Amino acid sequence: MLDLAGPRLDDGERRLLLHPLVGAVILFSRNFESIGQLSELTADIHRLRHDLLVATDHEGGRVQRFRTGFTAIPPMRRIGEAWDSLPDQGGALARAAGLVLALELRACGVDFSFTPVLDLDYGFSAVIGDRAFHSDPYVVTALAESLIAGLRDGGMANVGKHFPGHGFVAADSHHALPVDPRGFEELAADLLPYREHQRVGLLSVMPAHVVYERIDGEPAGFSARWLRETLRDTLGFDGAIFSDDLCMAGACVAGGIVARAQAAAAAGCDMVLVCNDPEAARRLVADWQPDPNPQRGRRLAALRPRGSALPMGSLPQSADYRAARALLDTISGSH
Repeated sequence: MLDLAGPRLDDGERRLLLHPLVGAVILFSRNFESIGQLSELTADIHRLRHDLLVATDHEGGRVQRFRTGFTAIPPMRRIGEAWDSLPDQGGALARAAGLVLALELRACGVDFSFTPVLDLDYGFSAVIGDRAFHSDPYVVTALAESLIAGLRDGGMANVGKHFPGHGFVAADSHHALPVDPRGFEELAADLLPYREHQRVGLLSVMPAHVVYERIDGEPAGFSARWLRETLRDTLGFDGAIFSDDLCMAGACVAGGIVARAQAAAAAGCDMVLVCNDPEAARRLVADWQPDPNPQRGRRLAALRPRGSALPMGSLPQSADYRAARALLDTISGSH
């Protein structure tokens, strides 16, 4: 999965996206000018190759890549606070957020978002912070289930992150390699949403660039112990696994970009992300020869959107969309 430099494809990016190793594009705020422009960009990508997936990080709160013309989704902590006052209301808000998020992104040709955040809010991590629903793993699991139901109502898949849990460490893996000193017993709460993946409806997972030093010396995204033994074998998860961005500081421990991709794939990742480093992307596409994985295509195919998408201008005609927007407006003071 590669990123783009700006709001339109250039010739070099077109050539790169035609390479058979490339399976998806991730969009950032720099790729957005307007709803019309975003729709043209995603249509251009899909015309270039109909099999390319288009994704973004669109969680709500401070991690919402597209703003103008989109609903301001509240940070997930606000939904957790609503649960504390009235659990049914919190669940309804989470489902509404998922539905609005899915319908608006799909209206612009975006296939899925890297959401929900399943990390627990221990109060230590600034990079997670209000992106987390709650400190209680049972509340996080319940609200994630509701948000995923809303995404599914809108025909959109989901990606739970950051396995097995990023909320306990203070360091930001974009800039450093966080180390979590806890063992399996202490991580049991963080793992609950993943243990309940079938009930929650998780279709894919993104691991953390965090070292859990009592369990493995490698970050979770490069660790077969975490991805193959724990997530696949022990927890029985059979959905897609995405690496986090291999250009983040937390990934540098694995070596150069080809070594990082190889380590992530060997650990169990189905797709690797390379962002904000065009030269690394070109080098990886030119030099990496991944081993074939007969399950990869099936797992990634589950992330394709379901059903037809309404254009953005037609969404207000949907009673479900209007009701979800009205419900989110009740906590719009978070913005």
